Amino acid sequence: MNAPPLSKTSPVTGSALLTNAVGLHARPSVKLTQLAKTFSSVISVATDAAGPWIDAKSPVKIMRVKAPKGTTLYFEASGDDAALAIAALIDLVERRFDESDGDEHG
Repeated sequence: MNAPPLSKTSPVTGSALLTNAVGLHARPSVKLTQLAKTFSSVISVATDAAGPWIDAKSPVKIMRVKAPKGTTLYFEASGDDAALAIAALIDLVERRFDESDGDEHG
């Protein structure tokens, strides 16, 4: 039933380790989806390289992931700006979503 992808190029992939104290909770989820939406590429995220893959532009779906600190996030993007999207998302995770670890009580 699954049709092969129409894209002639392979998806761009990457991964990053969650190192912020609270992992992928509400605020980081929103920041991730807001950043993903700035790109035209189709972007997916997973907590396992084999999936299941989730639409990175869907705040509700990303918040359901609830990945704790120490989880690796895997990214996959297809489109004209896929490489830029993956680089930006990895950078966001590596910057710990620009949050201080003092926010863990919130």
